[in-house]
Amino acid sequence: MTTTLRPTAPERRSDDGGRSRSFEVCVNSRPVGTVELTTDARFGPHVGRISALAIDERDRGRGRGTVAALAAEEVLRTWGCGQIQVSVPAPAETALGLAGALGYTERSRTMTKPLATAPALPAGSIPRPMDEEESRRWLAHARQRYVRHWTELGVPPARAEAMAVRDHDGALGTTLAVLSHDGEDVGTLWVGPHADGAHVFDVEVGAAHRGRGHGRTLMLLAEREALAAGAVALGLNVFAGNEPARRLYDSLGYETTVVHLYKALI
Repeated sequence: MTTTLRPTAPERRSDDGGRSRSFEVCVNSRPVGTVELTTDARFGPHVGRISALAIDERDRGRGRGTVAALAAEEVLRTWGCGQIQVSVPAPAETALGLAGALGYTERSRTMTKPLATAPALPAGSIPRPMDEEESRRWLAHARQRYVRHWTELGVPPARAEAMAVRDHDGALGTTLAVLSHDGEDVGTLWVGPHADGAHVFDVEVGAAHRGRGHGRTLMLLAEREALAAGAVALGLNVFAGNEPARRLYDSLGYETTVVHLYKALI
């Protein structure tokens, strides 16, 4: 049997070089599912994404999804993509298993926690809003840290700079807080509205103050800020390999909702 992708609509292009197209997954010309391919809006036209892949229920368990994913990779290669990304809901164990078998590597995961009651902060820990000068210094530092992180993951410096500007746009209009403990500033927090709730965009404990529980306090502060803004859930993104942060979020009751994976297209 031959499995192919058959376009169902003309290719769509954007002014910045982005591309997207919908396909049917066909076995001997018989439709058995659908695939949606696009280039990644954040990472640029040289990074592709399988934004959706579905196989009809009666055709599952026969390797159709595997062949469709491999065919999608070939299409993205013809688009000039050197990397492919997928975002898989955490409960979709079959899809996660398929991604692992095809050589995808976890880059990060989205975690979420429902909110109910504002937690108390430890004695001696006092938050305050950043003043204007502190906010500007924080923004410059946060952007530098962000660029360094993404370039270490292989993102070209110019693209990483553009991502830093875009992803931090509007930061000064959201909640930026400084946490002090016993009169000394120990960390910073950026939390704001996102999708169906609030999101922790950035949290950092000063190097000299780590390992003393201030990261947990900052996350409790994030819950308080989110609840005060009317949110009923708080989300965050944690990169693969950051096990201390992952253990902290697990202990605070966050659950993984989406796993983000990538693969080089050689």
